[in-house]
Amino acid sequence: QVQLVESGGGLAQPGGSLRLSCAASEGVFSDYNVGWWRQAPGKGRELVAILYVSDATNYSSFVEGRFTISGDNARTTVYLEMNKLTPEDTAIYYCNRAPNPSLAWGQGTQVTVSS
Repeated sequence: QVQLVESGGGLAQPGGSLRLSCAASEGVFSDYNVGWWRQAPGKGRELVAILYVSDATNYSSFVEGRFTISGDNARTTVYLEMNKLTPEDTAIYYCNRAPNPSLAWGQGTQVTVSS
């Protein structure tokens, strides 16, 4: 069974940075676009960033210029570098194939931005 394991979340101050990691078995992401989603309390899950098979990237308007998605060569680990964090970035962050998340969701990693 495919497992997605997100890590790297935690407490950050406004304006701070965090780097999230998503680990997957080899081959799970290698021929697929990969995305990071987030779900804030009381809200639905929203797509934050996509890393395409071509290595092109795309970001939602609310993180563009602040977040960067990347992956290792084998696509066994996908990262989300988050800078200039704001309290509105507080959410549980998840990774999955994109734009259609066809894999079972992992547990996610909690990001809390607060002073």
